[in-house]
Amino acid sequence: MNPIDNPFSPGAGAPPPQLAGRDELLKKAEVAVSRSRLGRPSKSVLMVGLRGVGKTVLLDKMRLIAEEAGDATVRLEAPENKSLPAMLAPELRQTLLKLSTIRSAESTAKRALRALAGFAKSLKVKYQDIEVGFDFDVEKGLADNGDLDTDLLTLLTATGEAAKAANKGVVLCIDELQYVEEEELAALITSLHRTSQLTLPLMLIGAGLPQLRGKMGKAKSYAERLFDFPTIGPLSPEAASQALSIPTQSQNVHWNVDALNMVVSATKGYPYFLQEWGKHVWDIANASPITLQDVQVATPIVIAALDESFFRVRFDRLTPAEKRYVRAMSELGEGPHRSGDVAVVLKKKITALGPIRNSLISKGMIWSPGHGDTAFTVPMFDQFMKRIMPELEI
Repeated sequence: MNPIDNPFSPGAGAPPPQLAGRDELLKKAEVAVSRSRLGRPSKSVLMVGLRGVGKTVLLDKMRLIAEEAGDATVRLEAPENKSLPAMLAPELRQTLLKLSTIRSAESTAKRALRALAGFAKSLKVKYQDIEVGFDFDVEKGLADNGDLDTDLLTLLTATGEAAKAANKGVVLCIDELQYVEEEELAALITSLHRTSQLTLPLMLIGAGLPQLRGKMGKAKSYAERLFDFPTIGPLSPEAASQALSIPTQSQNVHWNVDALNMVVSATKGYPYFLQEWGKHVWDIANASPITLQDVQVATPIVIAALDESFFRVRFDRLTPAEKRYVRAMSELGEGPHRSGDVAVVLKKKITALGPIRNSLISKGMIWSPGHGDTAFTVPMFDQFMKRIMPELEI
């Protein structure tokens, strides 16, 4: 079939042609955003899940819902080597400048911009990566203490007051939140807690790997009462089938049931994998309906494509010692696994492997679902490791 007409577009954060199985979650987010706008306290939303489950797509969809309702949004993606103040300052400036053009919010928005100037200048010594333009001079005593906890609280409070004056909400949308340092997370949690107490229309919608839930709780013990932590997992078989069949039906292309079932089974319902299989099966098929043979021919091509992109980009970030550790994990199967069992496979003491395990967690490759447990953050990574490292090196 014509590849130009292919409805599937696998990519990091690329929206699928059919966002199946997430309606309830999106509705809850819409309610939370609407309540925040009205000054009615509502828990912020932090989505957690493995790679490839569609967290970024959902985050962008929730951001769009907020914007369509007239709210201001701040979109950030947390890298591993940039501070939260450095990410937040320039994006928040753009939001405040827009709010300052609204007559009812002009004075409060300009005050928030002065707070931003104080925030950035006072914290520049500690967070040297802060780069932001200044539209107003610093107001003495306004977010200029040089302490992240108090200055971020003052800045976000001033932002919430500007949004309230404009009859809008402000939604902070932060992806890869697990990479934010614990000290910075603690300051963010404290600030959101205070704006919630003041019933200001400012909230957070975030996304991160499964370890984010524990990291937030460690940063502030009351985080579990301030946030909802919906787990984003693979789609149900029904939703996975819809994610494949509805986009092709719009072009009058249908699937044989056995072909559809094979893809759903092979992908285990993971949205990114569904997109990869859908794309390559479409390109292989000659005509409607898509057959089981089409899927069988496409499957090795899909696996090769995943190996070269989705899996390989993560594998290449690992040190030789880290590669041996995750290869030992894959020897045990999909997981999760006890850290002690991994140590037995590698013929090492648990204490000797602790730094490697911690490094893999900080890189977002593995996480700990329970004390002493270790699991991959990337679905099917155990199978990839066996393909790329057929022999376990000890």
